[in-house]
Amino acid sequence: MAVILIEEKSINSTTLQFQNLRAACCIGLNGLTLDKIEGDNCTPIGTWPFRRVFYRADKQDTPLTKLPLTKITKQMGWCDDPKDDDNYNKLVELPYLYSHEKLWRNDDLYDIIVELGYNDKPPIKGRGSAIFMHLMAKDESPTAGCISLRKDDLLNLIRMVGLNEVLEIKPSK
Repeated sequence: MAVILIEEKSINSTTLQFQNLRAACCIGLNGLTLDKIEGDNCTPIGTWPFRRVFYRADKQDTPLTKLPLTKITKQMGWCDDPKDDDNYNKLVELPYLYSHEKLWRNDDLYDIIVELGYNDKPPIKGRGSAIFMHLMAKDESPTAGCISLRKDDLLNLIRMVGLNEVLEIKPSK
């Protein structure tokens, strides 16, 4: 079974559907794309496996999920620099020489992160990195390319998905 994300009429009207869960979500500021490029603020169209769940144990009880769980530490980052030959689109330890995202954030967006298997086997430089599902901003603003959901919806989703489930991102017809 697949999780299906459907872009409806606009970026502000995007819905995730899985079994009996139908949830509003946000996508990249510039919508969906088949041709993802680092920094384009687009969410990549395609089918991506769920890899693991990261969470802030200081802010969140251990989530219920069948997916592998990893506690976020202050030393965790995600390399988003195509110039890094070894660790582009991979988890890295901070401090880190190349451009990266910090997973330990003050804005709560990364209190729960679902790592998606986008551009990771193997990563192709410049094709986009750090495409996650994470918590939605309070103002429900678009993302830089990720998919964001309200906390209850994200917790429900990760409770429901199994190890073989995938996220299918597609435009509406």
